[in-house]
Amino acid sequence: MSTISLSYRSKPDIKMEPSSGRPVDYQISVTVIEARQLVGLNMDPMVCVEIGEDKKYTSMKESTNCPYYNEYFVFDFHVPPDVMFDKILKLSVIHSKNLLRSGTLVGTFKLDVGTIYSQPEHQFYHKWALLIDPEDISGGCKGYIKCDIAVVAKGDTIKTPHKANESEEDDIEGNLLIPEGVPAERQWARYYLKIYKAEGLPRMNTSIMANVKKAFIGENKDLVDPYVLVQFAGQKGKTSVQKSCYEPIWNEQIVFTEMFPPLCKRMKIQLRDSDKVNDVAIGTHFLDLRNISNDGDKGFLPTLGPAWVNMYGSTRTYTLMDEYQELNEGLGEGVSFRARLLINLGVEILDPSSPDITSSTDVQLEGVSNIAEVGPCLDGQPSTGKVEEFFLFGSFLEATMIDRKIGDKPINFEVTIGYYGNEIDGAARPNTKGKKGGGDGDEEETELIHNSSEEEMDDDGDLTSVATTPPMKPVITDRNYFHLPYFERKPCIYIKSWWQDQRRRLYNANIIDNIADKLASHALYQLVDERSITKDQNSSGRTKLDRERLKLCMSEVVCQLKRSLVFFFYLFIVYISTPQHSVPDVFIWMISNGKRIAYARVPSKDILYSSIEEETGKDCGKVKTIFLRVSLRFGPAGWTVQSKIEIYLWLGLTRQRKDYLKGLPNGFEENKLSKGPGMPCSPPISLTYMMKQIFQLRVHMYQARSLFAADSTGLSDPFARIFFSTQSQVTEILPETLCPTWDQLLVFENVELFGEAIELRDDPPIIVIELYDQDTVGKAEFMGRTFAKPVVKMADEHYGPPRFPPQLEYYQIYRGNCTAGEMLAAFELLQIGPNGKADLPPIDGPTDMERGPILPVPLGIRPVLSKYRIEVLFWGLRDLKRVNLAQVDRPRVDIECAGKGVQSALIPNYKKNPNFSTLVKWFEVDLPENELLHPPLNIRVVDCRAFGRYTLVGSNAVTTLRKFIYRAKDKQGRKKKRKKGDEIEEDELDESMLDWWSKYFASIETLTEVRNRKTKKIIQNRNFDKFVFSNKVYPKELESEFDNFEDWLHSFNLYRGKGGDDEDQNMMDEDRIVGKFKVRRKCLENKTFNNLQFSYINCLFDSNMGMFQNIPHNDPINILVRIYVIRATDLHPADINGKADPYIAIRLGKTEIKDKENYISKQLNPLFGKSFDVEATFPMDSTLTVSIYDWDLVGTDDLIGETKIDLENRFYSKHRATCGVACNYAIHGYNVWRDPMKPTQILAKLCKDGKLDGPHYGPAGRVKVENRKQTDERLALTVLKHWEEIPRVGCKLVPEHVETRPLHHPDKPGIEQGRIEMWVDIFPKDMTAPAPALDISPRKPKKFELRVIIWNTDEVVLEDDDIFTGEKSSDIFVRGWLKGQQEDKQDTDVHYHSITGEGNFNWRFVYPFDYLMAEEKIVISKKESMFAWDETEYKIPARLNLQVWDADHFSADDFLGAIEIDLNRFPRGAKTAKQCTIEMVTNEAEMPTVSIFKQKRIKGWWPFVGKVEAELHLLTGEEAERSPVGEGRNEPDPLEKPNRPDTSLLWFLTPLKAIQNLVCNQYKWLTIKIVSALLLLAMLALFLYNMPGYMVKKMLGA
Repeated sequence: MSTISLSYRSKPDIKMEPSSGRPVDYQISVTVIEARQLVGLNMDPMVCVEIGEDKKYTSMKESTNCPYYNEYFVFDFHVPPDVMFDKILKLSVIHSKNLLRSGTLVGTFKLDVGTIYSQPEHQFYHKWALLIDPEDISGGCKGYIKCDIAVVAKGDTIKTPHKANESEEDDIEGNLLIPEGVPAERQWARYYLKIYKAEGLPRMNTSIMANVKKAFIGENKDLVDPYVLVQFAGQKGKTSVQKSCYEPIWNEQIVFTEMFPPLCKRMKIQLRDSDKVNDVAIGTHFLDLRNISNDGDKGFLPTLGPAWVNMYGSTRTYTLMDEYQELNEGLGEGVSFRARLLINLGVEILDPSSPDITSSTDVQLEGVSNIAEVGPCLDGQPSTGKVEEFFLFGSFLEATMIDRKIGDKPINFEVTIGYYGNEIDGAARPNTKGKKGGGDGDEEETELIHNSSEEEMDDDGDLTSVATTPPMKPVITDRNYFHLPYFERKPCIYIKSWWQDQRRRLYNANIIDNIADKLASHALYQLVDERSITKDQNSSGRTKLDRERLKLCMSEVVCQLKRSLVFFFYLFIVYISTPQHSVPDVFIWMISNGKRIAYARVPSKDILYSSIEEETGKDCGKVKTIFLRVSLRFGPAGWTVQSKIEIYLWLGLTRQRKDYLKGLPNGFEENKLSKGPGMPCSPPISLTYMMKQIFQLRVHMYQARSLFAADSTGLSDPFARIFFSTQSQVTEILPETLCPTWDQLLVFENVELFGEAIELRDDPPIIVIELYDQDTVGKAEFMGRTFAKPVVKMADEHYGPPRFPPQLEYYQIYRGNCTAGEMLAAFELLQIGPNGKADLPPIDGPTDMERGPILPVPLGIRPVLSKYRIEVLFWGLRDLKRVNLAQVDRPRVDIECAGKGVQSALIPNYKKNPNFSTLVKWFEVDLPENELLHPPLNIRVVDCRAFGRYTLVGSNAVTTLRKFIYRAKDKQGRKKKRKKGDEIEEDELDESMLDWWSKYFASIETLTEVRNRKTKKIIQNRNFDKFVFSNKVYPKELESEFDNFEDWLHSFNLYRGKGGDDEDQNMMDEDRIVGKFKVRRKCLENKTFNNLQFSYINCLFDSNMGMFQNIPHNDPINILVRIYVIRATDLHPADINGKADPYIAIRLGKTEIKDKENYISKQLNPLFGKSFDVEATFPMDSTLTVSIYDWDLVGTDDLIGETKIDLENRFYSKHRATCGVACNYAIHGYNVWRDPMKPTQILAKLCKDGKLDGPHYGPAGRVKVENRKQTDERLALTVLKHWEEIPRVGCKLVPEHVETRPLHHPDKPGIEQGRIEMWVDIFPKDMTAPAPALDISPRKPKKFELRVIIWNTDEVVLEDDDIFTGEKSSDIFVRGWLKGQQEDKQDTDVHYHSITGEGNFNWRFVYPFDYLMAEEKIVISKKESMFAWDETEYKIPARLNLQVWDADHFSADDFLGAIEIDLNRFPRGAKTAKQCTIEMVTNEAEMPTVSIFKQKRIKGWWPFVGKVEAELHLLTGEEAERSPVGEGRNEPDPLEKPNRPDTSLLWFLTPLKAIQNLVCNQYKWLTIKIVSALLLLAMLALFLYNMPGYMVKKMLGA
């Protein structure tokens, strides 16, 4: 027997729009810093950054294997998330690329964008990418690229992570660019994707299309030529094309060779139709390798199948122009079943040493055996599972909310499961049922039908499926919606289908689903037994992945039960979707007059039946509320409900259908189609309900808040439409508000509900509430939707506590997938008994005569009210924009809450003074005692124009008043004890070498070592080796650290204009801001205020000012604003060359400064070091805008980004953000005090403003404040730094700082365009004039000269063979240059014919350069090309490159080896050549290092391919001028000529040895051959010479 849940209704899903297909703005930024250990000789490398089809290149660096780039690239995309995350990012190093040749690929690195986005902060920072050659997988590592990669979506903020020191970053193996958990040493692997066959392809040979294709192409066969295209890790592979086949069989495998674990997580499998004109996608499926593998200790390699995967996409109706074709490409949720594919995936780790391993990564296509020949999987069953007959039953109980546009034509519903039930494909496929198992399906089917009498005998015989309901003409519900008049007769559908029996996969998913639901309800004691997830009576078709995932799921479930619930829900989402599919999903289509209108998709696992309750789907045998919608419609078009249906669904094996009607509401009779006498009956085609209940529904609509702004004014005219069963009612329309208070009771009379009374009491139907904006012209606009369940009272129940009267609750309103406000309401459903309405509780309260026939919410339900007093300090209005093309001149602010309100004084001239003359006003209002039920406070700004006209400027709704409610504080302040810190003896500092930049670099962790983290930070700068005071460098805006400086004034944005339909509503709201309202509010109960008034009598309490005591005047104030701009980082490129020419622009009020003349050429990380003084007047000039523009020679300059700062809030804040408090008081030097007020004056003012007793200066330099003691002028500063410890009035004061602000562009809201480091000082003009601005101009690089003397080389590789002596030798010379100055490379003379690898040179290189000590960079200024307008500045690490070459006269010189020396950190040279080993370079981290900038002069031996003895001597520019030297061995200060052995004419001095070598060694056989030939010739000559005489003698007989 089955177990049916008490609840026969499942929870509906109110979110209407799938977000996967909506395009989103993305920005990918890549910084290529440098490359190391590139494999090759004398390379000219450049780096290619490729994302999808976009490519960008760095500059080319000559003659180096360790190039330094530091180049920044930005890629912008506007695509759906799935498309973005599947894109491959590839980094490639190319050697010798130019216009004429493509260059040689050194190595590549690739990963998908989704892997980057899944990292913390969506980025990899300062990581090393390992390069490999895809054509030589056994070749190992080809080098490393150090880079930063970040992916930013709209609304994301990138945080720069903690910067490690350079020694940590140089640890390449410890900082590889791989996600956490991926091993550093990855192996090569082969990914075998076997593709066997496909079935269920949509029928495309409709009569119209057949004639069209026959006319154009000449074909009249089945118009599908399918093949499978697979994309993985940037590579593509495809199967062969099966001509004219709806059930193609390939039996092929596609082999990918890729690293394991792969950094590309998804494999795209696409079934396509080959066409002579254009190939078309039939369906797409994505395999996520993370879901089919486990990297744990007991993990398994990626594995899948053999298994069927279902593909979804557009409708199966084939048309010439398919409007849903994007769905077939994998974008968005499919609206219909397209096909299913039988595949198998396996991974094999390769052994590089194996001889049969190919070195290429090219995709290969191979043939495989038929799936039937693979053999059984378990228990002799076919590997894809035994075919079973499934039965799907559905009953439509209600169809309402049908859009009026389609309400005039008959409507029916179609239900499909896979390719069954679709009218186009036919009702059934008897000729294909036997093919489902792959082999012996006929026998299986016969066995299935005739041997299944264990549970129920199936006598249906040839049951014909009924997949559609009969067409029916809709009936009017109201003027906007229709409903189908089902009443007591409910149409039914049933479908027979045949699938492999893989229910266990769906059962396991349902078990995890049920566990998650019980966890959510804290019912842990009801958790299913561990054994229920693992036991399985039928194990046919279980693959390795099934077994491994089963173990993994259960172990993870048990493990996560012991941890937090939040993490478990993430696990639930991952494991609830099974990668190996089973029964396809069910689709419900609403069809009007033969045209498909709207659909809903129901996962098959949710309606799957099992005899075990925990395995049953959550919606199986339950009534589910489903909203039908239109596909591929984003925004309002996709949110409109086409229909709401109440449907009952049941899916299971045909032999299990004994109880398939048990979950329906009771009280019905079945109407079946009789097949004649003696014939078995089919399932019912309709249900007739004989049991009916009559109810009255009372809807108590109280209020709503934070609704969507639907009108151009930024407000709405909201009303609510409530749907229940076949009835609907509307509330009254409240004009121009986003927080309506309807206070209205709606009564639905005579609501007919079918079923038993007890069922309706425990599980009533849902109520749908839709909110609309009423427009004077046109249709009301949709604003949001929510649903609720009423509290049910039966006729025999008492109307009283605890269930009645119902309490008001907040219901979340959704607009698409986004929240769109909240609604406060209560719902009760009252049964009308035999006595009629007389037994119903009376409706309390008379009809509100002023509002017409509108009933208010009864007293027992409306909240209990209490009197509150709301006090408002009206300060001013800022940044008001034009309204209807007219400027705002005479604004006024209206504040309203719960029907009461107050108006501000009128501002007579907004341009002249935007502040209010009367500051404080108050009003009393009745608010609920429960603070959660407080109505919002509405702020409206109107412009009072001529002739009594009022124009709305903007509005805002404060949804919660909790943070403004006054609560009396405990007068006992907290007391802390702290130890007295040591004083800093500033007299010991040598300030001659220190400037402001010393403080700045001492504040950046990459250049400092924090020695002490006490209140005063003592930091050692590694360049000066002295104690240097530091600034506080904030990595974000100062406002984020001090709560937006709203401790005194609250700024409320004023909105006007229609709200956007974007998912991120906050981003769209920025475009609707028309100004700011500055105010301070207090809300307190009357009794609280009376007590407060009494307690303040002795404190000069001004009753007219209420709570706002000691407020400053708001008359205009003249100020001096001093803006310091240090630098900008990661600017968005603005030029074609991927760079920008940035300069600063300042705007404050009418003052605008553009520093156009001082633009910085071709920089994305410019160092400005500028200060600007601007005079302004509060409140007219309160918003400071700092912009970065790109300078262009021709045309207008382009805005890169800007940031805005509210100076007024900073000026009035108690945190004292006018001028930061320095860490030490000094009257001169690099740490000079900037504030016009001294610390003692600041302390005295703070004490006076806070009504504190003090400061009192006692003996021995002690100062006493509120019983706290400290010591003289600098000790007053110490008190300021600990001001937050002072009771009642203490707060943290803004320290001397540098803030980092993001730059934004108005056309790209939500995406950072770079960052700017700056700070702002504000000085009132009525105080002492401030000191001159600090000099923060960039440090000028210091001139140095590096002198390198190459003394000797040893053990150099011998490259040549001597032609005379046959010995190995080399003609050695050494080449050297400073990195970045390849054009200034210098060569020694040549040591000819070195036969031992020893070379003697005594040769001097001289390298003048400009150097920044703090940044440890060489500064080079040069033009990028001959067409460049001006020079570009580069900052490059100080590195010396030395190379050894073999000189050749008639061919190119041969490169032998090289060494790169970091002049700041390099190993100390060995004293002798024997002590010089290669470990000095390979174990550099363990070797003691020196810096030439500290050592000045050093001599020793260093290894490369051989050894070199060199001497490095560093001099400043002045020292080099005083003691000049010549290059090479030239004057002045020439070097001695080397004492080289005279071996160049060795063969001439020892001729016998040379001849012996030539004759006996090199030309031995040639000599023998020549001698033999000469002897033969001599003999022949003698023969010819003597032959005539001999013959004459013979003839004459002499």
